[in-house]
Amino acid sequence: MSTLTITTIQSNLAWEDKSANLRMFEQKIAGMEEETEIVVLPEMFSTGFSMRPEALAETMEGETVAWMKRVSRENGIVLTGSTMIKEAENYYNRLIWMLPNEQLGYYDKRHLFAFGEEDKHYSPGNKRLIASVKGWKINLLVCYDLRFPVWARQQNNEAGTEYDVLIYVANWPERRSHAWKTLLCARAIENQSYVIGVNRIGSDGNNVYHSGNSLVIDPLGQVLYHMADEEDVNTITLQKELLEEVRTKFPFWKDADEFRIE
Repeated sequence: MSTLTITTIQSNLAWEDKSANLRMFEQKIAGMEEETEIVVLPEMFSTGFSMRPEALAETMEGETVAWMKRVSRENGIVLTGSTMIKEAENYYNRLIWMLPNEQLGYYDKRHLFAFGEEDKHYSPGNKRLIASVKGWKINLLVCYDLRFPVWARQQNNEAGTEYDVLIYVANWPERRSHAWKTLLCARAIENQSYVIGVNRIGSDGNNVYHSGNSLVIDPLGQVLYHMADEEDVNTITLQKELLEEVRTKFPFWKDADEFRIE
């Protein structure tokens, strides 16, 4: 299909309060006035960026995933965001990609934020998730992954580019917001894809302030949407025609290095 409509929700989060966060996001989704196909929530949307998975993590049969199934089904949307998941004896910062028919995919954050000791509490993932909606290919990543361009790099093949949209869900602090904005634009330019970054606002339980700066960027690196310091629910329609025009007029992707990540 020629278009894809995506809604981003930039919001404050109640620290380690699942019930409050799930209730808040459900109200925001129910209140959306525009038709949409995908709704994107921030990283660890049900708790904030907490290093207490031992106390807060759930299994895939837990409350948060069940909530995503119900909200996705009732609203007829794809719903995505990351949450703490326990599997065997490991904890993951796991992005869930929930379809309205309750089928799901997931991506475990590969690059753990050692500066904030995330690596001491969570296990890294090792596989990317590229989802498909209406013929659009969507690469789904989490926060700190943004600093590592090889992990997001297009893997070209005979059919052309690997994905059309790159989404980052985040709890990215305001003090490093310049890097956030700059790197999101860079990922769009170097991969000739739309890029969407969805971040939270407000202070977390460690008194770290987040300014949001959620962005939607086109394949040329032009900013289509930007919001800082305020809660916002934004719906935008991406155009496949523009994507194809950029890749045809500027076929830089054909000259990319071939490589494989193990």
